[in-house]
Amino acid sequence: MASTVIGVRRGTGMWSSDRVIDIRPLRDQPDLAGDLVTLRPLGESHLDGVWGVLHDPETMRLTGTHAEFTRDQVRGYLAGRAGAHDRADYAVVRNTDGGYLGEVVLMDLDEDNRSMNFRIALGGHAFGQGYGTEATRLIVAFGLDTVGLHRIGLEVYDFNPRARRVYEKCGFVREGVLRDALFWEGEWHDAVQMSILESDPRLG
Repeated sequence: MASTVIGVRRGTGMWSSDRVIDIRPLRDQPDLAGDLVTLRPLGESHLDGVWGVLHDPETMRLTGTHAEFTRDQVRGYLAGRAGAHDRADYAVVRNTDGGYLGEVVLMDLDEDNRSMNFRIALGGHAFGQGYGTEATRLIVAFGLDTVGLHRIGLEVYDFNPRARRVYEKCGFVREGVLRDALFWEGEWHDAVQMSILESDPRLG
């Protein structure tokens, strides 16, 4: 039975209500190249970069990361990324010099509902230069167009309006608020829930 086309998005791509998710690109992640950055499968070769970002106080605050990790734990985590079939972990690499800027991840695969969640963690040295915006657009296109997701969701804390603006620029829509979701340095903070659907316009 042919797919029923129920919408059109930017360019010539079509979206349908009965697409089937394809997890092969999650298992065999391709490089995703943009003008400023390239997303490369995250692995042990990125240990030094990941270790540095995990010790960036501003990055830890923006991601709400309370946990502390040993270098061996991080190495073991990176070693387990290759061949995972239910998520996509990417290193954000600057095109001009190959420098590691951070990571973007699609995770929490729900095949039945064609949904995943998204997170991004860049080091402070990468803020405000367009790297996060391009990395977000690349991973959204990969998830919706290549994997065949219907929905990508995220959460962003209330003290991070810069990230919210990036997500909105990339087409994410505010859905609701998780009240007092994070306790950080003696204060409670809300988490704003956002998502983008395959039928939503890709902005910017």
